[in-house]
Amino acid sequence: MADPLLEIADDLYALPLADFTPARDALVKEHKADKALASAVKGLRKSSLPAWVVNLLVRRDPDQVDQVLAVGEALRDAQENLDATQLREFTKQRRQLTASVTTAARRLAREEGVKTTEAVGDQIEATLTAAMLEPDAAKAVRSGLLVTAIAATGLGDLDLSGAVALPEALGFSATARPVAAPDPTQRPQLHVVPDPDADVKARKAADQRLAEARAALGEAEKEHRSSRRAVEKLRAKTLQLQAEIDELRSRIAALDSEVEEVDDELGEAEAVQAEAEEAVDEATAAVDEARAARERLKG
Repeated sequence: MADPLLEIADDLYALPLADFTPARDALVKEHKADKALASAVKGLRKSSLPAWVVNLLVRRDPDQVDQVLAVGEALRDAQENLDATQLREFTKQRRQLTASVTTAARRLAREEGVKTTEAVGDQIEATLTAAMLEPDAAKAVRSGLLVTAIAATGLGDLDLSGAVALPEALGFSATARPVAAPDPTQRPQLHVVPDPDADVKARKAADQRLAEARAALGEAEKEHRSSRRAVEKLRAKTLQLQAEIDELRSRIAALDSEVEEVDDELGEAEAVQAEAEEAVDEATAAVDEARAARERLKG
């Protein structure tokens, strides 16, 4: 691997989520002689839980990820060729596959001691779906360097600027790290090495986690305010549309009543017209009879 930063990132994002920050800080100190590299390492962001689970899946089960991406490529080909039959089949296959792989990814996380909620599962599935719909999202997933979940519409409007740890991640493939089966004949050897700076490091790590949690809270509150404004706007629009519907229904009811009145008047007018036509016919017959009598007198 030629790029030392990518090599470092590949190792960092393969770690358990709780180990990321202390490991990153240790690497910053390790590479302090190279200020540019140390600064770049320091800028690596910790993954969100859904992104970490996807990164874990990419490293633990790359074959399954490759299958997801292959189906996505086939789906995009079907869309480009406007093959409706293939499109329906691949869309169905996509939904089944993403649901199945999401379950597998959550199981891997559970094996690592990390429980995931349904909400996290939804974000994992949305990320896998995005990878199937968008080629760049597929590259982002395959990199194993995701820091946030991804969502896409398939319309080419995906912004990945903040989704991966590094711009160079697109086109990079994470190193597969399958879990080795334990050797039942070997007993693990445990060594406890006391760390004189353990308390200081723990406090620094706690401060870092607190700062990150506060930053995440700030972002969540910002998103909440934005979503609340959107909800209020849509509720107001709903009330406006409902008022317009009520007004139209009232207008329709008035027109229905008017139609009934006009129908009644039409029936009466048609009856009068029929009587008038009958009177005209009788008068015409009388005229014809009088004319014939006059003609007979002449003769």
